[in-house]
Amino acid sequence: MRIIGIDPGTATTGFSILDHEKGKFILRDYGCIKTQAGLPPNVRLQQIATDLSTLIEKWRPQFASIEKLFFQKNVKTAMSVSEARGVILHTFTNYGLQITEFTPMEIKCAVCGYGKADKKMVQQMVKIILGLKVTPKPDDAADAIAGAICLANSLALKQATFA
Repeated sequence: MRIIGIDPGTATTGFSILDHEKGKFILRDYGCIKTQAGLPPNVRLQQIATDLSTLIEKWRPQFASIEKLFFQKNVKTAMSVSEARGVILHTFTNYGLQITEFTPMEIKCAVCGYGKADKKMVQQMVKIILGLKVTPKPDDAADAIAGAICLANSLALKQATFA
C-alpha cells in the first residue's frame, strides 16, 4: 500500500510518501511544500493544492494520513492551518484517496510510544523505524512521515484483525 502523510500548515506543509508491504516500510519521498510569506492567503492555499496534486499524480497513493488540528494558543495560526487542512482534504477527496485523520498525540504514541514526545524524539524514532542513515528534516517532514507510519500500522492491524 502507498500512503501520503501530511503535516498541514500554511507556510510549511510537511509531506511524505511511504510504501508499506509485508511489514516493511519504504520511504519514497518526503519534504515540505513552502509558500511565500506576504502572498495573499488564497494564493498560498492554491499553491498547496497545486503542489499536493503534483505529488499525488507522481506517486499515486491510495491512502492519506493528515494530522488533526488541536488546540492552538494563537487563534490566527489555528485559522490559517484549518484553511490549509480544508484545501488538503478537498484535494485528497478529488483524487479518491482514503483519508484518515490522527491527533498529534496518536501519531506520537504510534511512533514513539509516548504521546507527549518532542519533535526531536519523533525525528529520531522515524529514523530508527525506517532504518535511515540521516535524521529526516525539517520536523514538518518528519511529522508527515510519522503520520504515514501511524496509518500504515493502523491499516495493518485492521487487516490482521479482520483476516
